[in-house]
Amino acid sequence: MNQNQKPSRQRAVLVGIDIGEYDLYQSLDELSELADTAGADTIGRFTQNRDGQDNATFIGGGKLREIRDYCQEYGADLLIFDSELSGSQLRNIEELTGVDTVDRTMLILDIFAQRATSSEGKLQVELAQQKYLLPRLIGLGGALSRQGGGIGTRGPGETKLESDRRHIRRRINALEQELKELEKRRVLMRRKRDKNEVPVIAIVGYTNVGKSTLLNRLTGADIYVQDQLFATLDPTARELRLPDGQRSVIIDTVGLVQRLPHQLVEAFKSTLEVAAEADVILNVCDCTSPLAHSQLEVTNGLLAELGCGGIPVITVYNKADLLPEPIKPERPGRVVHISAREGLGLDTLLRSIAGCLAESVEQLSLLLPYSEGGLLELIRRSGKILSESYEEDGVAVKALLHKRYHHLAAPYLR
Repeated sequence: MNQNQKPSRQRAVLVGIDIGEYDLYQSLDELSELADTAGADTIGRFTQNRDGQDNATFIGGGKLREIRDYCQEYGADLLIFDSELSGSQLRNIEELTGVDTVDRTMLILDIFAQRATSSEGKLQVELAQQKYLLPRLIGLGGALSRQGGGIGTRGPGETKLESDRRHIRRRINALEQELKELEKRRVLMRRKRDKNEVPVIAIVGYTNVGKSTLLNRLTGADIYVQDQLFATLDPTARELRLPDGQRSVIIDTVGLVQRLPHQLVEAFKSTLEVAAEADVILNVCDCTSPLAHSQLEVTNGLLAELGCGGIPVITVYNKADLLPEPIKPERPGRVVHISAREGLGLDTLLRSIAGCLAESVEQLSLLLPYSEGGLLELIRRSGKILSESYEEDGVAVKALLHKRYHHLAAPYLR
């Protein structure tokens, strides 16, 4: 193929079953967006109401033959199933239809494989691919031999698809070790930020709601922005000056989707844990989307899973310029309506961030025993000493300290 020639897009048919667990049609709309991002055009959809999935073919032999005939008539070359498939299901579907098949998780992994740019991102993608592959080795059989390109065959792990279990386990262990080393470096960077008393603001939210546009607008950065799912994969940190002149670091994180595959939640937990260590979280959603409420629920659910319960969260309704009339905030100061693209409402957002940072700090009067030198050093590093004197029983300290450390200081309050 000519280097300047764009690869041809695949023609995909989406397949899902409705067993009452979630809104299938909303999920298929999202699956179509995911397919588009991966490089496929959706030409048809097949759904079926069932009590549960068929163990052999997921959707049943009769329906699958109907799908096969449709693919032959309209030239579809890819089936995308909206749920995870077992190795034997994938093999049976491909044998019966003669069409390459991927499931929702494989599709998302493929997008991540295309988008990962940092060394850590690439390692996390491969780790997720290997963990997905391991339990499917026996059932997949011939399906693993596809090396011809296209959705489901890309990524760092593609040349290892026919590796045996032992090799994959060794590779998983090696990848986890490499990621641990990178995590150590990230911890050192965080400690450096703590010593400099720089607060951290994390931007989280559903994919394609404008998080990168917001970071660009607030900081003057030039982060890649595209109207596609998962345009940003690797976290990006930039300095942000607040209205009171305070320096902070604002970090854009990977976007979320409904029913995010657990392999990706696990593999990218270290990336998403940026939010768990932030001083303020901006939960961004697209207020023009009919799914805005469910998008916020997805994000809030993952924040809870990551242990972010005590961190102030500002709900940011982006694209408010597209609404016929503004929505009144339910919680003034913690709910902000903006347009990142047009720059509307950003002053209000910055004031809200500054207010949250001020609320997260408390003034304490402490008497620290001389044996608690480590706690005194923590206060110096992460807080601000207002006064300090040495008494017979210990060090008398007045300090400003983040509320997250209150439990450590509480025994020594005066």
